[in-house]
Amino acid sequence: MTTRATPRSGSTSGSSPAGGRTLVLVATRKGAWLYRGDAARASWQVDGPHFLGHIVNHLVLDPRDGRTLLAAAKTGHLGPTVFRSTDFGRNWKEAAKPPAFARVSDDPKARAVDHTFWLTPAPASQPDVWYAGTSPQGLFRSQDGGVSWEPFSMVNDDANYRRWMGTVQDGTPDGPKLHSLMVDPRDPNHLYFAMSGGGVHESIDGGRSFAPLLDGMQVVAGFDDTEPTFHDPHCVRLCPSNPDRLYQQNHCGIYRLDRPSKQWLRIGKNMPAEVGDIGFPMVVHPRDADVAWVLPMDGTDVWPRTSPGGKPAVYGTRNGGETWQRLDTGMPREQAWWTVKRQAMTADAADPVGLYFGTTGGELWASADEGRNWRPIARNLPEIYAVETAELPG
Repeated sequence: MTTRATPRSGSTSGSSPAGGRTLVLVATRKGAWLYRGDAARASWQVDGPHFLGHIVNHLVLDPRDGRTLLAAAKTGHLGPTVFRSTDFGRNWKEAAKPPAFARVSDDPKARAVDHTFWLTPAPASQPDVWYAGTSPQGLFRSQDGGVSWEPFSMVNDDANYRRWMGTVQDGTPDGPKLHSLMVDPRDPNHLYFAMSGGGVHESIDGGRSFAPLLDGMQVVAGFDDTEPTFHDPHCVRLCPSNPDRLYQQNHCGIYRLDRPSKQWLRIGKNMPAEVGDIGFPMVVHPRDADVAWVLPMDGTDVWPRTSPGGKPAVYGTRNGGETWQRLDTGMPREQAWWTVKRQAMTADAADPVGLYFGTTGGELWASADEGRNWRPIARNLPEIYAVETAELPG
């Protein structure tokens, strides 16, 4: 099936230090939008909505060709699928074979993909390979640029992984998810992914096998921390400048892992006690592995999933998590109760780095100076599920 997007164009302007030309891709509960920045990241042209009314969980521009867009969508009566555009969203074509579990007619626990949640392109050495994570937890790969997808690795049907994945009734909002798919840029056979719930997992043999990577991570009090089922990583990021370092925002704190160690260190203990280290998104600097950012939420009592005290802020570290700085200039000072989902915060590659996040209240915020100052570049969007960036040609 082919659909024609109906773009609506406009602009929003402000001031920020100079930076590169940036494309911000926004996926929401009711469609997707593209924001193209000028060279200074001061004025933004909006293109959208695309797929108006459809749930779009992830929208990614292929960095290997700078042209191909993939959108993970749940499209009403059509169900879960992936759309592909090779002309920056002017035209979209549905995947000929979207991610789907193998049919097993006599399996009483047979699963169906509810939605594709996460999309990751492979390194440049594999120009047509993409990975996808789904809800319920499943791992899929495309070797033809996103046109067709197959179950990947042993993960989907392995007895231990099926047990660790739990059930669709495990309490995760919008269903359990396989997410944070990462490929070591030095070695395409070195892969990571995370499951909510189910923990963080690593393969060093191109996906033929995976193993849990859980040492040092905590779980909710009263549960067994040796059992992957009870681990709930919210977002895991591989440092572009040092792929031997990973950061993680977990249900139970903020962590850092420095390979070859397998021991996660809880660096969130250094956050202000009144804020805590609970949240969903995690972002790392593209060129400095000591620099990372989080956006905490209220994780107390019944987990209201709002900004702590109605006063949202990004917190940044410049020393690998030893200390954290509150970065909220320009943000609301009170009565702002939104929060940010695990895919809805990202960085660009400019100098200084630009940061972007989208809220559950439909606001898109940007900082062109690594979080020191913030301003909204879009308001009144639907609930934002994911925010990504890409570099546009000059």
